[in-house]
Amino acid sequence: MLDTRYRVEIPGGINLDAQVVGPIPRTFAFAIDLAIRGVFIFILSLASLPFGSAGLGGGFFLIFLFAIEWLYPVLFEVFWRGQTPGKKAMGISVINDDLTPVTFGTSLVRNLLRTVDFLPLFYLVGLATMLSNRRFQRLGDLAAGTLVISVRETTRARPLQEIEPLAPSTSLLRTEQTSIIDFLQRSPQLSQPRQHELAKILEGITHEKGQNGVEQLHRIGAWFLGVR
Repeated sequence: MLDTRYRVEIPGGINLDAQVVGPIPRTFAFAIDLAIRGVFIFILSLASLPFGSAGLGGGFFLIFLFAIEWLYPVLFEVFWRGQTPGKKAMGISVINDDLTPVTFGTSLVRNLLRTVDFLPLFYLVGLATMLSNRRFQRLGDLAAGTLVISVRETTRARPLQEIEPLAPSTSLLRTEQTSIIDFLQRSPQLSQPRQHELAKILEGITHEKGQNGVEQLHRIGAWFLGVR
């Protein structure tokens, strides 16, 4: 079973949750950003033509080329909530691994190490590294202490008042009660297959399968939260 949930406990016993993302959405985000940078570079090359390919024109072109290639992701990630245009289009964002906003230093490190991740060709090192750890961190992320998470808007949770509460048929341990409440609260962030997968684990409590099991867990969770 695959669970991309990432949790950090902060002082006060408060848990912060995030959903890390794998290579596919990150690849699409990179392709979008690459296309945007390509357009800027093309426009820049046309603007530098009147000054000649060598001398002043060539010098300015190389300076701006460096800035676009290396500062484009850093400035967007630092000043645009961890998102480049490509990341925003894919609903993902870069954060520190303690779930705090990315800083200039951490963003700079993770982006400079793209050179290593690119080796030997087409980001094979970065891809292999992402697939070798549960947080999908490439070398740049590991060195900088950053994660890429999903920030897509989740479905609004159904108000508890609309859920018909159901008392469990047997007495449950405190850990089981907590798990059911957690399932109810997290359901809007989970895909339907993932909900069914988790509900299957608790079939011994609900005695139901598939969507019926999910609904039963929601009703029991509402009962534990005091809905009557």
